[in-house]
Amino acid sequence: MLLAIEQGNTNTLFAVHDGTEWIAQWRAATHSNRTADEYAVWLSQLLAMGGLAMGAFSGCIISSVVPQSVFNLRNLARRYLHVEPLVIGENVELGIPVRIEKPSEAGADRLVNAIGAHIVYPGDLIVIDSGTATTFDVVAADGGLEGCAIAPGINLSMEALHQAAAKLPRVAIQKPQRIIGKDTVGAMQSGVFWGYIGLIEGLITRIKSEWDRPMTVIGTGGVASLFHGATMAIDHFDSDLTIRGMLEIWRRNSTKA
Repeated sequence: MLLAIEQGNTNTLFAVHDGTEWIAQWRAATHSNRTADEYAVWLSQLLAMGGLAMGAFSGCIISSVVPQSVFNLRNLARRYLHVEPLVIGENVELGIPVRIEKPSEAGADRLVNAIGAHIVYPGDLIVIDSGTATTFDVVAADGGLEGCAIAPGINLSMEALHQAAAKLPRVAIQKPQRIIGKDTVGAMQSGVFWGYIGLIEGLITRIKSEWDRPMTVIGTGGVASLFHGATMAIDHFDSDLTIRGMLEIWRRNSTKA
């Protein structure tokens, strides 16, 4: 079995693949100072609830955008799973070209998403990952990562609004019933939600115009489901995009090894 660990700035996903399908997934809040021992206690209990054991894994792959956490995640794999993990960005064969000026600057999440999208969707793509930040990656028809636009995530924008304005409360993100809010909460929800839809649609339009070829738009990430049904600019919502890419990278490197 394979343990895939996908760590973003806000949440860390642990997913188990039995060789045929994903059989379990759990999320934990990302804390950069969490030790391997703390991860092990948490993970062992969840595995036991699912009838699984720490010693059942033959492999582990890690994708992290939090560099200071990689040491502890690697130790988790070595000390408790007894496997040497494959860490995205460390001498890993991706199987796609990275055509940005400084390939080392491409985050592990962007690389994984590009592969996860390319193996399913044909042609040129825009991959929108909505999380702490919202990234708009351009993936060419051959799978090459061509470039990106990065904007603050919708939750980050709402939190910034609350922090910077003393009289504005902290509110949950949701699709409001009307554009014109009748109270402060409704007005904030409308401005942030529909403002973000405008940002998404505007950037998609400009990227397509600059690329000047047909493109398919894929949405993924923790808050992507918020936008489902709110815009026609996103062609597909794919919640499994990232772990699919991680599994593909694992298979490519296992075959090579």
